[in-house]
Amino acid sequence: MPAINILANLFSSMHNNELRNKKECFVIPASKLASEVLRTMQKHKYIGEFEFIDDGVSGKFRIQLLGRINSCGIISPRFSISKKEYAAWERRYLPAIGVGLLIVTTSKGVMSHYDALEQEIGGRLLGYVY
Repeated sequence: MPAINILANLFSSMHNNELRNKKECFVIPASKLASEVLRTMQKHKYIGEFEFIDDGVSGKFRIQLLGRINSCGIISPRFSISKKEYAAWERRYLPAIGVGLLIVTTSKGVMSHYDALEQEIGGRLLGYVY
């Protein structure tokens, strides 16, 4: 059985449901990393509330969609990035500088590249959303 890429599943489920103008979506399976990514997206108002639902197996998320996601996806492999390289990666994955956000895992947790720039830290790229 092939391994499931939880983040790829998360992003594709949200994007597909946004395209269909759905108000919520369910993502299976849940993980702590996916929860942190959702929290970052919620902080920047790309999604509304989300909740973990324990189904006895691996759990799932119910996510409130706000209609703000035009595109989102994972960045694979998870490139290491220094604090000086964010603009170059923005040009590569986002439609314009200042539009959307890169999601980065750092030594201080999962955050947007704006928060990482503010704290002057690098990390590894997980995904993007705009």
